[in-house]
Amino acid sequence: MTDEQQVEQYLSSLRANLGAITLAEREEILREIRAHIRDSAEEPGNSVSVVLLRLGPAAALAAEYRDGVLIRQASRSFSPWSLMRATLRIAARGILGILVFVCGLSGYLTGFVLILTAFLKLFFPGRTGLWTNGSAEHPQYLGGTMSHTPQPPMHEILGWWLIPAALLAGAFFLVLTTFAIRFFLRISPRKRSGPRSSSPHNQQSQTRKAAGIA
Repeated sequence: MTDEQQVEQYLSSLRANLGAITLAEREEILREIRAHIRDSAEEPGNSVSVVLLRLGPAAALAAEYRDGVLIRQASRSFSPWSLMRATLRIAARGILGILVFVCGLSGYLTGFVLILTAFLKLFFPGRTGLWTNGSAEHPQYLGGTMSHTPQPPMHEILGWWLIPAALLAGAFFLVLTTFAIRFFLRISPRKRSGPRSSSPHNQQSQTRKAAGIA
């Protein structure tokens, strides 16, 4: 198989594995990889076979590009689903990603539970609320939707004010979590202009970072 046939076969496999990436982004990636292969193969001691070996399987490289595009798109999104999908991909890279994913999941769950509590107050007013026993020495608190109405000495604190309070608190958690995740995604490695270093190792690393991949 000639060098040109090896390149075309690799790029064909890469194209097939890029999935739902837009046509413009797909063609940009293919042009970038083709240029990288050509430039690297021209260096002394290099060949097309060696360069393709360093790049790794086309399917694996395509998966990294897909992840990079997903993360880049999520950094501009307000959808909790898109943001959590992106943080889940980053969680596979290390402890920091796992921490962000767990914090994001906790923030969204807290926000949704608070908003749900506000709506449950409308339908179960006697069993939904925040209660305390009023004791200074041994304070006790209950919150949420109970299976039955708490009995004295427990008494409700907020009453109907629970609805606006829970809605505001829930919205706060949702907004804070959304902007925190967007900020984290935006400071993650961003798209570069493409591999230009003369070092084969650096070329491979920069190629993989072209889609915002660490």
